[in-house]
Amino acid sequence: MRVDSFLALIAISSLVNAACYHPSPAFPLPSLDPSDPILRAAFARISNAAALLVAAPEYDDHSYSIEVTSSNQSLWSAHHTAREKNKDGRGVDKVDGDTVYRIASITKTFTVLGLLYEAAAGNLSLDDTVDMYLDDLSGKRGGQIPWKDITLRSLASQLSGIPREFAQSDLMNTLKDPVSWGLPPVDRKGLVKCDEYADYHPPCDVEDLIDSITSKPPLFAPNQRSTYSNVAFELLGLVIANTSQSSYISYVEEAILQPLSMSRSAVTKPPDSHGIIPNGFQFWDIDLGVQTPTGAVYSSSSDLSKFLRYILNYYNGITHATNWLQPASWAEGLQSFYGMPWEIFRTDEILASRRPVTFATKSGGLPGYASLIFLLQEYDIGITILDAGGRAPLLFKLRDIVTVEVVRAAEEVALKKLERYTGNYVATETDLNSSLTLSVDLHGLSVTHFVSNGTDMLDSVIPNFPGIEGPWRAQLTPTLLFKDEENQEGELWRLQVVPEKTEGEGDEGKSIWDNFCVTDVDSLTYGGVPLQEFVFWEDEEGVVEGLDLSAFRLKTRRLVGSTDREEAQQELR
Repeated sequence: MRVDSFLALIAISSLVNAACYHPSPAFPLPSLDPSDPILRAAFARISNAAALLVAAPEYDDHSYSIEVTSSNQSLWSAHHTAREKNKDGRGVDKVDGDTVYRIASITKTFTVLGLLYEAAAGNLSLDDTVDMYLDDLSGKRGGQIPWKDITLRSLASQLSGIPREFAQSDLMNTLKDPVSWGLPPVDRKGLVKCDEYADYHPPCDVEDLIDSITSKPPLFAPNQRSTYSNVAFELLGLVIANTSQSSYISYVEEAILQPLSMSRSAVTKPPDSHGIIPNGFQFWDIDLGVQTPTGAVYSSSSDLSKFLRYILNYYNGITHATNWLQPASWAEGLQSFYGMPWEIFRTDEILASRRPVTFATKSGGLPGYASLIFLLQEYDIGITILDAGGRAPLLFKLRDIVTVEVVRAAEEVALKKLERYTGNYVATETDLNSSLTLSVDLHGLSVTHFVSNGTDMLDSVIPNFPGIEGPWRAQLTPTLLFKDEENQEGELWRLQVVPEKTEGEGDEGKSIWDNFCVTDVDSLTYGGVPLQEFVFWEDEEGVVEGLDLSAFRLKTRRLVGSTDREEAQQELR
């Protein structure tokens, strides 16, 4: 064997990693139709399960709103009004998509969006340090936090290492008898006189924040370890006000809420008649003052769907400085990460194929309110769950019901839509013995037959690659790009050789590194062309009619049937 051939085969082996069982994305963004029977059945199951759950007496004082959207339209919503309403009669009589909840820390997503807008406008850089915009941080004495090393990006990514709070979560304000908890008596000398320390009246101001935070030590060095901080976003709110020469409240309302037509959303308290105001202690009326950028926004499920639609469409185009949905650091869990400010979760527990599903989430909680938003970019889906009520943990039970059903239904729809690529492809040159067969399984789009120039690639060539051990499949995965980007023509895909995971395997021969998998889908070229590049072409009716194998210099035509054209027409409608 020639040395260069041997090196080529070694390079190919990098595609065959023992733990890379589930290439992703497995399909193009599915076009989701709210009338699709698969989705309708899933939404019906969610409605029934949620109704059964909330019928329990511990949820008598809970109201909720749930909404699912794609990047271009709302797909479904459900709402429930508490059986026990606010005793003073304030708030809506019946909850619907326009009903306003307090969404607490989901506010952080608006703060980060403002930060990205300011970066795109050239008013700041995400990698500037925060003291460049807030002089008082470095001008104060007594603190140990290295503000000159803390960037705006690290603040937005929960990597700043600064304290979580400065005016909340102090047990001296909530425990009636701290001594009985083993805590010594303390006085209030040196503490702020606002927010929680003053029964929430008055709210804290900028001076309270700066004086307090500049006297505190850091938790960690900047960019050393992620830990949740509300103070980080309060500081980012001040930065936005500085660079935009506006107030934070005005900026969010004028730059985000109004352009997105989020007419039921506000940074300050809306009319009581717009909101769901639960029984008991709640934060509907509480002014958060300088803490506004971390948790003050009010919104409805319909408005948040507008917000999620915007993100699904533009998450990778707001600024060249970042893809907004990418993780920035790992959290404590093996499957949990922080973004800006997303709380990202990856799990292989939902799908039968065990392909991991990625949720970019943001949760929020204030007394009386709990909220969650989710973005599932690979399915082109956003989910909102809003809850108003007492202490019973309704929100996360709704989360479990909604997310599992929605993902499984969207997966089924997406796999079904892959059938437009399936079938037999033959070389356009009639004297060339080259052909392929594509089919759909739980994993996605697979090559089940591949002959090139009379050589059976699946039986004779690929099995000889170094690293091929045990069963495998040849899977096509989309790049979500086009050969002709301007006209959006010629879908670019990549062929990957994927090992099949054998369930029930013993521990013999296993390595702790078996779960190590890094992405590598462009190892080899042939004549300067990517070996794994496959290009699908459509005809004028939107039917897949051809497939080019670029490195093989092979053009094929698909043997199209009448059902293909019928399905294409349905997609166009």
